[in-house]
Amino acid sequence: MTGRPEDDAFLVIAPSGRDAQVIGELLASAGLSWRADHDGEALLAALIAGDTAGAIVTDDALSRIDSAQLREALDRQPPWSDFPFVLLSRRGETRQGSRSLEELVNVTILERPLHPASLISAARAARRGRRRQRLAAQHLADLETARAQLRELADTLEAKVADRTRDLAAANDRLTAEIAERERAEARLVQAQKMEAVGQLTGGIAHDFNNLLTAVVGSLDLLLRRTDDEKLRRLAGNALQAAERGARLTAQLLAFSRRQRLSPTPLQPNDIISGMGDLLARTIGRHVRVETRLEPNLWQALADPTQLEVMILNLAINARDAMPAGGRLTIATANQESVPPALAGELAPGEYVALSVSDTGTGMSPAVLARAFEPFFTTKEQGKGTGLGLAQLYGFARQSGGTARIETCEGEGTTVTIYLPRTEQARETAQPAYLEVRPRPRTRILVVDDDDDVRLVAAAMIEELGYEVEAANGGDAALKALEADGFALLLTDVAMPGINGVELARRVRELRPDLPVVFATGYADFQTFGASLSDERLLKKPYRIAEVAALISEALAEAPPGGNVVELRRP
Repeated sequence: MTGRPEDDAFLVIAPSGRDAQVIGELLASAGLSWRADHDGEALLAALIAGDTAGAIVTDDALSRIDSAQLREALDRQPPWSDFPFVLLSRRGETRQGSRSLEELVNVTILERPLHPASLISAARAARRGRRRQRLAAQHLADLETARAQLRELADTLEAKVADRTRDLAAANDRLTAEIAERERAEARLVQAQKMEAVGQLTGGIAHDFNNLLTAVVGSLDLLLRRTDDEKLRRLAGNALQAAERGARLTAQLLAFSRRQRLSPTPLQPNDIISGMGDLLARTIGRHVRVETRLEPNLWQALADPTQLEVMILNLAINARDAMPAGGRLTIATANQESVPPALAGELAPGEYVALSVSDTGTGMSPAVLARAFEPFFTTKEQGKGTGLGLAQLYGFARQSGGTARIETCEGEGTTVTIYLPRTEQARETAQPAYLEVRPRPRTRILVVDDDDDVRLVAAAMIEELGYEVEAANGGDAALKALEADGFALLLTDVAMPGINGVELARRVRELRPDLPVVFATGYADFQTFGASLSDERLLKKPYRIAEVAALISEALAEAPPGGNVVELRRP
């Protein structure tokens, strides 16, 4: 079983006469290997080493083996070993050592004289038992190896499970973060879509309202020019002031819907804030302390300076109203080298200038914050707010290429920050004042507008200025009228059904490249009507007769000379 010859050999311990030789020859005749052990030393070594198939011992040999050493060797056997002894005892004799050996070990006693077959049978039985012990030992060794491998695998498995658990936890954390970011992105998208939808609605309302106001303001303006009745002039003046307040309201709507015509130029926000010191002090009052924290090396921003002043003033007024018992208002500026993570979905990558207005007032609740930029939403008492201030701010920031953000905590205050794109363009120097040019005699102007009331008032204004006027209710009618020569200028509305004002101007320039064009609009949606509109002369509805006079005079002054023009009557 083990493959080693010594493992199947028997030790023959028979010191008397030829006993050892006779026993060995008998074993050899049966094919069993053996070797003689005269003094028992080989037996003691075999017990400890676990080799040989067993021992054949005569009873007189036991007296020559030290019993203490035998006991020690037996105790030091391998765990699997139960060393077999075949004891040959003389019949009728019982030795003390024989009884001791029988009590201690695995022993088979045969009495002499014995039949050779009995000895061969006992030897073969001992060898079979010894082989089974070694087989069991091999199984035990394999089992222990397997257990060791299993323990090692278990330890490795625990480490692998721990590593996998960490990987899964990290993946779960990433997934949770991605889900949270996706939810934030979806919330920003929903908010942007909501604001865009509200912006489109308010832009359309402002356009229609501006047409109505144009008819009202124009009619009142003409009435004031044509009457000397003081009572009528006073009533008309009051009505005109009310109409102009309505015009300012629509301007706020247009700012929110991002359809307001802005004039962005390179500006230094620190200069604008510094120049508003007296205005802010008078507006806010003494119970609020105003502080500024201006970045000394602030970049230039690209925005409409007039609108920026209005936005700062609106924020200061909101801050004042949020601090009825007094407090501190802080205006700060800073350079923003990269887009804040919270605004990654709103701002294009790049550098921005941040302008913030902070107060120590009542703050906003989450519900109020969620609606703060919505038009007409206000927490102020009736008559004290229109709900358009922050909506206008948001529209101005977005139309300027930036955005606005509110940070607030109930009972601690609010900070509103405007992000404007950085520019490295040089600031423009002041242009010389426009020099009025007197028009030539018999000037004919074509007025185009699809709104009957606006068209009637616009024609009346231009006639009042001393020009000849022909009116058309749309692009098709205007093109037909222009087939006849003699017009010195085209004044057209922008938003019209069918052929809009921009398309009409393009076709007119193909027919009359030298014909000046003035646009009039209740709002200027450049994405809808074309970017070229930003380079044209534009009358913002509702307009006054003085604005019409100045813009027409400017357009005609730059037109090539020729035609029948009369001198403009002084208003």
